[in-house]
Amino acid sequence: MSFIKTDDNIKLFYQSTGQGDPIIFVHEFAGDYRSWEPQVNYFSRYNQCITYSARGYHPSDIPKDEASYSQERAWKDIISIMDNLEIDKAHIVGLSMGGFASLHFGINAPERAKSIVIAGCGYGAIPIDKTNYNEEANFSSVSLDTAQNILKKGMAKVGAEYALGPSRVQFQKKDPKGWQLFNDLLISHDSLGSANTLLGVQNKRPNLYKLEKEISNIKTPTLIINGDEDDMCLEVGLFLKRTIKNSGLLIVPKTGHTINLEEPSLFNNHLSDFYMAINSNSWNERDKRAVIIKV
Repeated sequence: MSFIKTDDNIKLFYQSTGQGDPIIFVHEFAGDYRSWEPQVNYFSRYNQCITYSARGYHPSDIPKDEASYSQERAWKDIISIMDNLEIDKAHIVGLSMGGFASLHFGINAPERAKSIVIAGCGYGAIPIDKTNYNEEANFSSVSLDTAQNILKKGMAKVGAEYALGPSRVQFQKKDPKGWQLFNDLLISHDSLGSANTLLGVQNKRPNLYKLEKEISNIKTPTLIINGDEDDMCLEVGLFLKRTIKNSGLLIVPKTGHTINLEEPSLFNNHLSDFYMAINSNSWNERDKRAVIIKV
């Protein structure tokens, strides 16, 4: 088994497959390094594909202290993977929690990214022009409640409920066998690691709408992907598309949150097209003539 050590002395498990331009895949809360198998199977023919388990997910370390988990640590752990593997620049691909990490990587370490894919990103991001902030408080409350339930009842019970959320049932309906593998993976996760991830990363990450200026400074080629039935992320996808000048937005029909597993062929094909456009220098900022000026 292969491990690297972060600057705060946490061991992260990783797998590297294939050769070529490196792609680093960053998993969601409900996943781990195994969540990217359809992408590794495809892209490792042409690229070095790197998957890893975030802190709190076996076989990586499970820090007991909640303070070891944060949004900042999430993107810095990508840097640790790259530094330990002596990778100067890579394509960064993240889903959900991993999508947030990829976005923050793009904000804080743009010189290390060949491109950024931000998929299923948005849960808990509340527009700042809303007069009622109860939704933001509700997101925090849900994160805290879920963490407490995991510690009391365990991942076998809470994970099985999580796998049947409103943006997960699409996967179950389309691909029962694939969804069952996803469910089995989720319920095997460590309860303390999952709870601390909710408390330290999910619960405390900054609202994306309050980072509009920082996000607007991203120049790295960016692909944003959302399922059209992933209601918590659709608005955020549009916000990111309008804010990141060098971005494209893909909305996948009849699809929920777990896009890369629910529609692996479509996901892979669009990533492949994205990388070809970058390599041919045809993925550029939006033509200013296409921008509607608000009066």
